[in-house]
Amino acid sequence: MDFAELEAIEGLRWPWNSWPPSASAAADLVVPPSVLFTPLMPIADLPLLPYGPLSCSSCAAVLNPYSRVDYRSALWACPFCLNRNPFPRSYAGIADHNLPAELFPSHSTVEYLLSRSPAGNHHRSASFGSSSSLAGLDGARTVPGPAFIFVLDACTEETEFRALKNEVLHVVAQLPENALVGLVSFGAMVWVHDLGFNDCSRVVVLCGDRELSSEKIQDLMGISYLQHRKVGMPQSLHKQGFLLPVSECEFNITTAIEELTLFDALPGHRPQRSTGAAISAAIAILEGCTPNSGGRIMVFTSGPATVGPGMIVETDLSHSIRTHRDLINGHAPFTGQASSFYKQVAQRLSNRSFVLDLFACSLDQVGAAELRFPIEMSGGLMILTETFESEQFRNCLRHIFKREGTDHLNMHFDATIELVTTKEVKICGALGPCMSLRKKNSSVSEKEIGQGGTNAWKMSTLMNKTCLAFILQINNAHNAEPSKVFFIQFITRYRHGNGGLRLRVTTAARRWVTARSPEVAAGFDQEAAAAVMARLAVHRTEEYHAQDVIRWLDKMLIRFSSKFGEYIPEDPSSFRLSSNFSLFPQFIYYLRRSQFIEVFNCTPDETAFFRLMLNREGVVGSLIMIQPTLFQYSFEGPPIPVLLDISSISPDVILLFDSYFHVVIHYGSKVAQWKKLGYDRDPNHENLRKLLEAPELDAKALIEDRIPMPKLIKCNQHGSQARFLLARLNPSATQKSQLVDGLEIIYTDDVSLQDFIEHLQALAVQG
Repeated sequence: MDFAELEAIEGLRWPWNSWPPSASAAADLVVPPSVLFTPLMPIADLPLLPYGPLSCSSCAAVLNPYSRVDYRSALWACPFCLNRNPFPRSYAGIADHNLPAELFPSHSTVEYLLSRSPAGNHHRSASFGSSSSLAGLDGARTVPGPAFIFVLDACTEETEFRALKNEVLHVVAQLPENALVGLVSFGAMVWVHDLGFNDCSRVVVLCGDRELSSEKIQDLMGISYLQHRKVGMPQSLHKQGFLLPVSECEFNITTAIEELTLFDALPGHRPQRSTGAAISAAIAILEGCTPNSGGRIMVFTSGPATVGPGMIVETDLSHSIRTHRDLINGHAPFTGQASSFYKQVAQRLSNRSFVLDLFACSLDQVGAAELRFPIEMSGGLMILTETFESEQFRNCLRHIFKREGTDHLNMHFDATIELVTTKEVKICGALGPCMSLRKKNSSVSEKEIGQGGTNAWKMSTLMNKTCLAFILQINNAHNAEPSKVFFIQFITRYRHGNGGLRLRVTTAARRWVTARSPEVAAGFDQEAAAAVMARLAVHRTEEYHAQDVIRWLDKMLIRFSSKFGEYIPEDPSSFRLSSNFSLFPQFIYYLRRSQFIEVFNCTPDETAFFRLMLNREGVVGSLIMIQPTLFQYSFEGPPIPVLLDISSISPDVILLFDSYFHVVIHYGSKVAQWKKLGYDRDPNHENLRKLLEAPELDAKALIEDRIPMPKLIKCNQHGSQARFLLARLNPSATQKSQLVDGLEIIYTDDVSLQDFIEHLQALAVQG
């Protein structure tokens, strides 16, 4: 079974599928022991159990197929701590021919439908043999829907603003009737719209240039949840109009959106935008009106914050928005303060399981780099496009609210993930859209990487494709001989889109092997390793300059090649890597040149967007970002994958390039000329018409379900838009090469993949 097939069963990808039992041997592997986990990966035949989990009284691990069961004594031994636990009465009929689903060998992942009533570890709403209704347990119809607060930038250009309002109105019309909605608009001031006031349009106006506490904002709006709780008034009886079910306020919110007015900037100045204050007000509304459930704050803006908390640039246009060079040289006076403010925002979001989404439609920067932290930590989306009229923006927004035949949205809120490990395995941290809960136990390592110092993490929302990387450490005291197998269990608790509470438990086992065992090499997943190293590299860019990160990657790769290559010392020509390792240096080469590390020609906002997306994608998506795919279409047969190399460009072929963020259809010069002359419309040239159609159909399939939607670019050989393709190709032929007529070249000082591999071999064989 290959690694991708195993992932479809477990939702896990391991760079190393067999581990050496000592810390020193693990350090020699270079790529650290780690695992990429997609908590809600769709798994075929996933059992949904209408009762609660049975947990170990010692380590809190959940009953799983690796537990040893003593049927006669009605006891089960936990594989993590070997503690023996009694079965409760609801398991009275357990036998080797009558097993509960969680003990089936094929069910390494199971999902429990949790009861709403407060319960201890062993509370069970039904026995394992019960056929009670799953719908009743999931509690779908008793819970109010999720909350959405739309935060609209009223400094947007008029035609843009009209397109934005139309899209938000379309979304509101499609929401389930029990969904809660609120509306905030902002310019120099923040307007919070009262959707429950029917006599006329009513708003609460807040100053945009000052940072107000959540309690102060709630007091000004009269929605302080704590205040009403103190005087004994039930929340359900406290009438407020800032967050209401769609069924109660659809007319009012539609009217309020349609009546929104625009605010112009003074000549030579940027508009006054209080983006940070508007976000803070939206969070305060959710904190005051929905104390026990999750919600989304969806910010739509077309420019940077210029006043109040989160401000990143002055209104005077003579002051430019910070660049990467400004950030490196310390010439970005507002960035530190804005980042500090948004870190507090991230904590507030995490405390109440709220999500922050950013839809930035602008030709210039809007401050997404500073906003990245709360968006990423809450699991929100960041969409950067040029205009609110674009198909990219429209499709992304509508895709988020797709229901696919259900009466609830495909959104999951208020998730936590807890790790239980064998005693020799310690947890360093997680890289991805999550926040540490600082919950320590004996399995937590002193070394922290990413969101560390814990064995539990919080995510305000989870999507089916959300992927987290957990970095682990082997801590085998005194190098004692461990058992042959180690275990890791992932316990994911979340609120399903239908409002019900669920718990998904994934238990995985892998082998301890000696450092020299061939199983170590046989169990190396070079694709997963590249994805983990990419996240580690991006994590290092938060503290180190790009060149320092590249040097770190180079040193790591030299050590790795020296360790796993076969060679005669001091003889580079003898160097060989087995097929299990051969692609890894290539992945690192493209990672070094990618927009995640090399930020030249990118704004801080674009870099923040690219890094945020890498940190949440699974292995397949990450690899496309690191090393894009390239397909060639020609008259000679069906499309074929070709090398990501300048030599793949030819006048009589079409190339389809996918870098995850851009999908490029590149027409060779001859094909472009035939197309320009209209030969494809001539019935005598049916083959040309089919050739031109094929990449367009394939590009449409690539774009369809990807969020954010990639930008589709059609370009001709030697055209200006071809730069999106040329920038990512291996420069095997440059201005320094011996030129051959008809061959393309790339003007660059970058080394080619061939030169890079030769240098690597020369350094690796030195030992």
